[in-house]
Amino acid sequence: MMLSVVIPAFNEERLLPATLTALRESLKPLNAAGWQTEIIVCDNNSTDATARIAAEAGAIVVFEPVNMIARARNAGAAAARGDWILFLDADSTPSPELIADVAHHIGSGRVFAGGSTVRMDSGPFPVHFAAASWNLTSRIARWPAGSFIFVEAAVFRDVGGFATTQYVGEEIELARRLKRSPVRRGRRLVILSQHPLITSARKLRLYRPGEFLRFFLRAVLRPRHTTTSREACDIWYDGRR
Repeated sequence: MMLSVVIPAFNEERLLPATLTALRESLKPLNAAGWQTEIIVCDNNSTDATARIAAEAGAIVVFEPVNMIARARNAGAAAARGDWILFLDADSTPSPELIADVAHHIGSGRVFAGGSTVRMDSGPFPVHFAAASWNLTSRIARWPAGSFIFVEAAVFRDVGGFATTQYVGEEIELARRLKRSPVRRGRRLVILSQHPLITSARKLRLYRPGEFLRFFLRAVLRPRHTTTSREACDIWYDGRR
């Protein structure tokens, strides 16, 4: 069995090293158990040392010139040789226990895709409450967080990968198509919850509450227009790091 880990990265020189270090440690038990693994970093038109850091850490580096996370993930997946693909964000750190849980579910033969609950690495109570609210929604709706999605490569390719019309919410749109894929053969999509993914709360330090409120109001009032507009999704694409 081979697992390909795809990390989309746009100007991530500050957080990518810690992510790669945690990931390599987390993959060691899989390698010891006979799994093959590879780490692919998609440099999404970075202007910093992201690509060099990834290469020096031993990752396969691919390039996507259009700054869009769906395109970056698809470009990484196109280079993947694994039977399964794990999409991991550059500001998130998986534990060995979480990766082992993924391997267990893959080995069971009962799943075709999955995700993980998340825990913010810092922030006041409202931040953690928001994460807990998302985790509940994720488990009920079986929507994986974009920061951590694992999927059988054949199923991912059967549905055509991430939709390149979506600037945000691409993981939810993908999950809906994955659940309809005939290639899944009666298997299910799972949300793992025993070992949450640790993810950065940096956006809360970089953006004011009003900026978040403006985005969410747009998303509620004009969801289709908002998620498919780069300008409306400036919180994700204005380059603040």
